[in-house]
Amino acid sequence: MVKVLLIDEDRGRGALIAQALRDSESEFHILRPDASENLIKLVESFLPDVIIIEVDSPSRDTLEHLAIINEHNPKPVVVFANDDDSALIGQAIRSGVSAYVVDGLSHRRVKGILQVAMTRFREYQALKDELTQTKHKLADRKLIEKAKGLLMKERDMSESEAFEAMRKMAMNKGKSMAEVSQSIIAVMEMLS
Repeated sequence: MVKVLLIDEDRGRGALIAQALRDSESEFHILRPDASENLIKLVESFLPDVIIIEVDSPSRDTLEHLAIINEHNPKPVVVFANDDDSALIGQAIRSGVSAYVVDGLSHRRVKGILQVAMTRFREYQALKDELTQTKHKLADRKLIEKAKGLLMKERDMSESEAFEAMRKMAMNKGKSMAEVSQSIIAVMEMLS
């Protein structure tokens, strides 16, 4: 069951979204708290799988809250709005909105829009995770190369000897090559 946090400025339009989700064959559990509550606290309280916001125009506070949520506890977010200002739409997307739908609230489209937003969110998160892992691997590789270079210079070792010494130390200590590299760099910098 997909938990949907529905924040609606207009209870009538919000009811249309809720009814469209109830009528779909998928199982959605719709949570409709008072829209005046703090969005961050609502997400922390309800732990939704997806957030739908129905407003005339997203406020600065709403976009700031979405940016915080996106940074700390990302969720797919769909905004149904009447405001088609391109700068506002860009700001909403940068705040973590997966889909921004302008003046197109149709009973038949709600489920499809929600599914597309959730799929795009998962794909974006996978790319974001892959980028983070790649950055960590690159940082580790830089540490290893620096430590290897220090060993080659200070101990007059060949590249393969330095690498083998580091690999052996990592295996003996039960640590990663990056951790061993950090230790080598720290010791070498302290001695020089």
